Amino acid sequence: MGRNIFTIRMVIALLLAFAFNFSAKAQWDFSTNYFKIHINNKGFITSMKNTTVTPNKEFSPADRPSPLMSLYDSKKKVYYEPNKASYNKSNKSITLNYPNGSLARISLIAQKKYFKLTLVSLSARKEIEDVQWGTVHTNMTNLFGEIIGVARDTSEVANYAIGMLALNDNTLGGTSETIGDAAAFQYIIHTPDAKRFPLPGNLHEGQVFSLGGDGISDVAFYAHKEPYYRILYGNSAMVDNKGRISINYHSRDRTFKRTVRYSLIPNMPVNTPNHIEVQPLPGVDYIGSSIALWGSPDSTALMDVIQNIVLSEKLPHPIINGKWVKDPAAFLPDALTSGDLCDSVISYTSRLGFKAISLSGPGSLKVDRGDKGYIDGMNFEKKPLKLTSGNKSHKEFAEMAAKYGITIGRGTITTSLVPGSKDASPIPSDSLCYQQKRLLVNNISPADTIIIVNDPTHLEEIASWEGHSKNLNMIKIGKELIYYMGISDTKPYRLLNVKRGYWKTTATSHKAQDTIYKLQVTINFGYDGLIPNMELQDKIAEYYADVCYINGLGYYDFDGQEFLFNNGHGYYSAKRFFRKMFERASKYGIPDIRFSGSTLSEGSWHYQSIWNVGGGKNLYDADTREWGSATSEGKDLRDVTYSNYFPAGMGGNFPIGANSTAAQYEHIQAISIGVGTTYGLVLNQKDVESCPQKDAIFKVIRTWEDARAANAFPRLLKKQLADPRKDWTLETVDNNTWKLYQKNNGVKSDPIVLKRGKGN
Repeated sequence: MGRNIFTIRMVIALLLAFAFNFSAKAQWDFSTNYFKIHINNKGFITSMKNTTVTPNKEFSPADRPSPLMSLYDSKKKVYYEPNKASYNKSNKSITLNYPNGSLARISLIAQKKYFKLTLVSLSARKEIEDVQWGTVHTNMTNLFGEIIGVARDTSEVANYAIGMLALNDNTLGGTSETIGDAAAFQYIIHTPDAKRFPLPGNLHEGQVFSLGGDGISDVAFYAHKEPYYRILYGNSAMVDNKGRISINYHSRDRTFKRTVRYSLIPNMPVNTPNHIEVQPLPGVDYIGSSIALWGSPDSTALMDVIQNIVLSEKLPHPIINGKWVKDPAAFLPDALTSGDLCDSVISYTSRLGFKAISLSGPGSLKVDRGDKGYIDGMNFEKKPLKLTSGNKSHKEFAEMAAKYGITIGRGTITTSLVPGSKDASPIPSDSLCYQQKRLLVNNISPADTIIIVNDPTHLEEIASWEGHSKNLNMIKIGKELIYYMGISDTKPYRLLNVKRGYWKTTATSHKAQDTIYKLQVTINFGYDGLIPNMELQDKIAEYYADVCYINGLGYYDFDGQEFLFNNGHGYYSAKRFFRKMFERASKYGIPDIRFSGSTLSEGSWHYQSIWNVGGGKNLYDADTREWGSATSEGKDLRDVTYSNYFPAGMGGNFPIGANSTAAQYEHIQAISIGVGTTYGLVLNQKDVESCPQKDAIFKVIRTWEDARAANAFPRLLKKQLADPRKDWTLETVDNNTWKLYQKNNGVKSDPIVLKRGKGN
């Protein structure tokens, strides 16, 4: 009898296992064309192998297994890692158990070139504000891409990369504990090659340092030319005390009210963190969070794997001049106007083979939805672009440029709502971002300066997290902006140094219990403005597309791009902004908007074409042949972009003047193609016409750019071109062939014949 009961129980157990199709194995292997991972019965990745070589090379450190997903309790500041896992083969999902009682179900689908992982459900989630993919630990110590989350070994021996990529907007690069969802801007110590660049005895891997300078001047931030000082523009990938690279993405529940104490540059006295009440966003949750986990040869990762993920998952894939903006064959400098006169800039740009003109003469374009996108008036009556034959509106000049396949663009201050604009003053919008919300205790008349608030908490802080410009410290009650500076220490809590009717708003009466909003703002130095809340930010993003459609623009330089982080939603805010802009542009049927900006983040990486921030000798000094002779900015930004498969920027640079020579531009173009950079070529009509070698310079640049667009430079040759000690010259044979010569003491060596790449 006992034996029969035992047999029956065994049969039932087997039937149940079959019914639910759970793998009987305690561990599981999953593979793509290039990559194999092993997940154990606790839900940790314990092996990551390059399957393109024999024997397969292991990249998972034995002492650091990687949790598939961690859960984060923000109140306790505790991560929960899984302690049990089971795999359901029929629906391709892994169930993870956690010590806090949570149960996560994750879909895991092996595509040809990546694994797609999606959080399907999470139970017992009450205290879980955020979920984190990984952290995925590797034993790689070469390059880390902290923006998109990638570990790279670029050596010819290893030539492999492992990375993640977010597949939806609310999955962000970085860790769950990232304050404000935008990682701190700082230095970390990491050498990409311990033999070539050994660390001095007083430094160790993973050590963090503040930026340099006064915290106000952008140039002064970049303060270390040593190759092992690595500036950080994210935390999707980081290094440990052994220099090993780890990768993580996360997703937050944004549906509830929360407060963060945030600064993008928290270690500088002039950028101290502020408390921000973060706006709840209904429906924006971590359920459905999804990533691609991939591994492949590094040399082909961008075009073969990352582009495959982007296209397969319908991620943003901007096309400029017929190519994906991340394709190195698509990298192309832009013309950057200098001076007021625009007579010849279209002609110059066409001869150079460039496709965009950044118009710096009119200054920054200010956001004002009051003009409905008609930046030159409803009848284009304003003519800000100066030509000898008669000044032109943007629309007229854009039509002239379009005949040559060239687009025009302007610099702007992103979401800064300036005084006098529709949403700022004299009638401020009710959709402004605020740091704190309080109540008015007493009735006040238009002349009263005694303003009593119910709660003084955090009102002593000077607005913004950056610069803390005193003249921007203000509150909003109804439709009135009111300046103040400071608050009394004891009850009744009174705002100090009050000025009514600020920014030409109208001082009016307000009643007790009216809401007081301490506004979130930008900084001084020409950026002065208010920050919109998320709904108004959506409208501003659409406004930028309207401006392009109405006026013929196709290019922006988003100065103040970091203002997208000011609402506390960080990279999610940036993704949402650019998605709204691109979606609106798509409805108009206009080409994808090319843009640069003051920063690069995981939020903008997919959309952003280039990063030509700054310029001159801070970026690349063609005379001394170094990446930043005045500061380390050139070296720092080159390292960030290269590590993250993004075109490096040389900024607004290399102005053609009376003493410019063709040989100088041979060098500039060799470096640009070798490293993979773009730049804004400064063109001042008077200076260009003073140059005896003008025509030769135009020919040099056009020759190199034609060959770049043809994808004629092999990868190993680019490494030689990137060496600033070498001199080169390039000659055109025909539309498909070029001859490249290295020059030693001015003497050309035997030519290297270059051919147009397949499909170009």
